Amino acid sequence: MQALQLYAGPRARFRLAERGLRPDDVSIIPAAAGGPKGLILNALDRHIFGPWLGGSKQEVHLLGASIGAWRMATACLGDAEAEFTRLAEEYAHQDYDHAPGKPPTAASVSQGFGAKLDEVFGGREGQVLSHPRYRLHLFTSRGRHLLGREGRLRTPLGYMGAFATNLVSRRAMGAWLERVVFSDLRSPLPLLLKDYRSRQVALSIRNLQQALLASCSIPFWLQAVHDIPGAPRGAYWDGGITDYHLHLDYAQMLGDGLVLYPHFQRRVVPGWLDKALKHRHAPSAFLDNVVVLAPSEGFVKSLPRGKLPDRADFQHYGDDVAARATAWLRAVREGERLRDEFTALCEQPSIQALPL
Repeated sequence: MQALQLYAGPRARFRLAERGLRPDDVSIIPAAAGGPKGLILNALDRHIFGPWLGGSKQEVHLLGASIGAWRMATACLGDAEAEFTRLAEEYAHQDYDHAPGKPPTAASVSQGFGAKLDEVFGGREGQVLSHPRYRLHLFTSRGRHLLGREGRLRTPLGYMGAFATNLVSRRAMGAWLERVVFSDLRSPLPLLLKDYRSRQVALSIRNLQQALLASCSIPFWLQAVHDIPGAPRGAYWDGGITDYHLHLDYAQMLGDGLVLYPHFQRRVVPGWLDKALKHRHAPSAFLDNVVVLAPSEGFVKSLPRGKLPDRADFQHYGDDVAARATAWLRAVREGERLRDEFTALCEQPSIQALPL
């Protein structure tokens, strides 16, 4: 059974057929939101940001939302094998203070998760932002109007408004939530963000941890992060709300580089509220130069419980953190098959990719 499927847009398919896939072809690597699903890519991350890209010299832009933001910040720490192994262990064993038989509160999760980020990145912010080749861009969602501050009533009412507006038009949801990208000062995001209400602000030592926490702050599961230094005042939530899978206009990127997208599925869904809107899951011209690496359906069925790790596992395993961690780390080990098949693909002088 083949574990890895490779999909690509038209321009990328032509390039792969002509010369295969080389590390120096890559200009951008996006990393999607999706919580525990991102663990299946851990072995790929260790290889891509370790020996594979290590043999090239070009600047690479790393774009991340939610767990994707954590993954891309981890890549900037340098030792891919050690740092991504640590990420998998930390993520799999996460546990938060809570009353017996009840889920943890948003305040408890925010406090615990923030402490974990500080444990991993505290004192190393300068290291993340000084990587000689990687340029980090963290995606967040900033509330507007009713969602400008978090509150017991205003937050659910505001998200009801965002949900209803998004049904009519994704772009119109910008009245409730705007995309704010915290970007490496040395090199701006090489994309024009015209598809949705957006702004970029400087990523710095002062705001890296808060921007990272905000990018991972799922509404109602975690608290919003307010008034991040160097950014407009307001409440900031998970970057996956506006950019679930970072379906951005990569086709207008300058140069002939490729976008290499290790992903946990074939489809690149625009926003979190678009998950149920299947008509928005189709590939667009934005993805013309994108190469997606995704696990096959058969491989996914071979994983614990016949699926990717996901947030439903918190309910399934309840307080048995050890059992949940065991299942998730088994999926991480199984993901080594994705890495091995990717390595073999890259040795081929010509690659026939499937259409997105």
